[in-house]
Amino acid sequence: MRRRLPWILLGVSLAVMAAGLLLGEYQNVLEKAVTVCLDCIGIG
Repeated sequence: MRRRLPWILLGVSLAVMAAGLLLGEYQNVLEKAVTVCLDCIGIG
């Protein structure tokens, strides 16, 4: 069981990442990242 746990977690992680990409969540994350970076340097 201990040897399978990392592979199970990797599979779940990849499935969640694929679901996020298919739902377009990366666009929201990118917009927030740009906003945070502009806030950090004092422009935004």
